[in-house]
Amino acid sequence: MMRFRTAHCASAAILILALASSVVAQQATVSTAASWPQRSVRFLVSLGPGSGADIGARLLADRLSGRWNQPVVVENRPGGDAVVAITTFIAARDDHTLLYTPTSSYTAHPFQHDKLPYDPRELSPIARISNTLVALVVPMSLNVNTVADFIAMVRREPGKLNYSTATGMTDVIYDGYFKSAGLSITRVPYRDVVAPLTDLGEGRIQAYVGALAIVQPHIQAGRVKLLALTNAQRPASGPNVPTIAEAGFPAMTFDGLIGLFGPRDMSAAARDRIAADIRAVAADPVVLARLTATGQVAAPGTAAEFAASIEDQRGKLAAIAQQLGIKAAQ
Repeated sequence: MMRFRTAHCASAAILILALASSVVAQQATVSTAASWPQRSVRFLVSLGPGSGADIGARLLADRLSGRWNQPVVVENRPGGDAVVAITTFIAARDDHTLLYTPTSSYTAHPFQHDKLPYDPRELSPIARISNTLVALVVPMSLNVNTVADFIAMVRREPGKLNYSTATGMTDVIYDGYFKSAGLSITRVPYRDVVAPLTDLGEGRIQAYVGALAIVQPHIQAGRVKLLALTNAQRPASGPNVPTIAEAGFPAMTFDGLIGLFGPRDMSAAARDRIAADIRAVAADPVVLARLTATGQVAAPGTAAEFAASIEDQRGKLAAIAQQLGIKAAQ
């Protein structure tokens, strides 16, 4: 009987300790979310100043700094189709350094590199933020008025025309389309997504696929012509032009999804808090109006929703890569 009572007391003590540990752990999780951020926050943006992602990052940073009572600093790290920003982010190993990027760069890397220059598991989705309106534009001097006109010109002049795109996913989709259609056109890479517009306006490249926010001033100045938006849906607030699917080329459909990533070991509570704050900020009519004015459609979502959107992009790219015989890097 004594042994039974001793064992019973020991079991009760273990249960009490386990419950206490659970309470402490829960309190620590709540504390982590409540106390974050404890210092200034950095948004590492994978594109240069003036890009759609950069404009959105600065807009949100201004509002979030007020909610968080800490500075939110936007730091542009363009280059390597987001590899520079991603590797800088991973090297920081800091839950106050976050990656603000179009997912189109991130999801395309396995199909662009023989070996990935970083471990994708180091990137933890925090929040979906917006869909960028992506435009297909040509020089005003080019004698085309529709996407069909442009494709016909590429077919008539194999190997003579050049084009550029803003992100890796666009590269894969458009390279895939041109190859599957038996078309010969040269893609010219640029380090900065804004740089091609000078060459486009002067006719050194004949087409560009990038954020509407980037090309809008050049459209308004009469230097380039907008043929279509690559987004799946025509936005209510967008220009009165067809989507690429409405123009007859659904294979070139592409949505410019932008979101925020944190480090792999960032607490779920902190990620949820950031995502909730972004949803609150994005609901502000002033923020919505400014995002719309810069060619974006606000689409704030949870970490799970963001991860699901990324998987959708990966699936589309994987299907194209399979058709092209491209094996994904590990």
